[in-house]
Amino acid sequence: MNTVDSPPPLFGLSQRLPPANIQAEQALLGALLANNKAYERVSEFLQADHFANPVHGRIYSAIARRIEANQLADAVTLKAEFEHSGILGEVGGTAYLAQLLGAMVGIINAGEYGRAIYDAWLRRQLIDIGEAVVNNAFGATPELDGSGQIEVAEQELFNLAERGTSQGGFVTFEHALTEAIQNAERAFHRSGGVSGLSSGLRDLDKKTGGLHPSDLMILAGRPGMGKTALATKIAFGAARALQAEARAAGPETPTKGSVAIFSLEMSAEQLATRLLSEESRISGERIRRGDIGQKDFDRFVQVSREIGSLPLHIDDTPAITLSAMRTRCRRLARTKGLSLIVVDYLQLMRPAAGSRPENRVLEISQITMGLKAIAKELAVPVIALSQLSRSVESREDKRPLLSDLRESGSIEQDADVVMFVYRDEYYLQQRAPKQLAFENEEKFHGAVEKWQRDMENVHNRAELLIEKNRHGATGKIDLYFEGEFTRFADLDLHHDGE
Repeated sequence: MNTVDSPPPLFGLSQRLPPANIQAEQALLGALLANNKAYERVSEFLQADHFANPVHGRIYSAIARRIEANQLADAVTLKAEFEHSGILGEVGGTAYLAQLLGAMVGIINAGEYGRAIYDAWLRRQLIDIGEAVVNNAFGATPELDGSGQIEVAEQELFNLAERGTSQGGFVTFEHALTEAIQNAERAFHRSGGVSGLSSGLRDLDKKTGGLHPSDLMILAGRPGMGKTALATKIAFGAARALQAEARAAGPETPTKGSVAIFSLEMSAEQLATRLLSEESRISGERIRRGDIGQKDFDRFVQVSREIGSLPLHIDDTPAITLSAMRTRCRRLARTKGLSLIVVDYLQLMRPAAGSRPENRVLEISQITMGLKAIAKELAVPVIALSQLSRSVESREDKRPLLSDLRESGSIEQDADVVMFVYRDEYYLQQRAPKQLAFENEEKFHGAVEKWQRDMENVHNRAELLIEKNRHGATGKIDLYFEGEFTRFADLDLHHDGE
């Protein structure tokens, strides 16, 4: 048991020296000075600030600068350069450059030395992050509560993981070609020629080939157009496709993926009510009021049993940060598998904890870049809903354009696919003729008849406008929309919906 005079538990740890491999640093610099070709083995991942000894970092920086300028970097040329810039004494003089040459063990080991230096740097960064976590927990940043501190720590670790990777590089064309053929094979064997995950909407799948891993898809529209309903339909269709795929493999086969919905605007219960309304075809308003008979309630219970086993997960945390979303998606991917992420909607998100963007446009840019990074890291499609600016309302033709996206530059740039949902019926309804605007009864009745015909033509119709598609065609997809159940479906001109 500790007495009052005993040192705190971390006292011994604070006396440790940070990880460093000075011998590896000397051996690498000696190998580079002896043979500049050794630089190719470390140039991709090693930087001057990775060296524990700042003198070694300066020497490495000078070597790198000369080699990348197609100049010779050896003890003689470096001595001349350091003399000219007046820092020869700071880097140990001529004697130290000669000592580095003597420290070389072998040029063939240059890559190993580089990785040892790099690993020591990574561990020093982890120690720095750990110290910051401890200091914050002791109250160094009182504005951050415990949850905020966790998010900041997670973001720091993620940033280090992004910066601190020596993975990557080229893949052979043969490898890339094999993946392309496998995608084509999947499309060939699946019904409807879909290589990605099915959206549950026939015509959308035909146009896009399904929802593809690593894609950031933006679904935008003005309020009242049905963005959430359409995104829910796609999430529901994808979850059904995942479940059907598992059942086709065998009755006991577990589902190999799941769909994550981040609902920043609606609660999980409201979203579940909406899904039940769509599937049971009982209006959500009646469900909320309890205005349903026994037959409707039985149908309601039956449908809830049918869809209860779908691999759908809803997170309704308001104003969720990018770092928290990333952590939760990683956890879900690890525990249940993850096949699709839906975010409703991106203007309600906050950037990573601890970051303070200068303006709203920069903030949205960070969020869209972060969502694209999540899509690539987890190899899943991400569908993010977005608002449109009011400029749509001032035009005669209210079909959205790419320029109508709020903070449009970054959203349009980071997205692989941009889609707009548009319903003419919504705007036409607001333009119902009013008798006071007409000179006589006859003209008024003529206008009413024309308006009614126009309303019949667009009744239960919606348009999905694909304005950007990195992988294929753009264009319009006609959809069926039932306002009573806020339900989208494929448009069948012969059977009016189903």
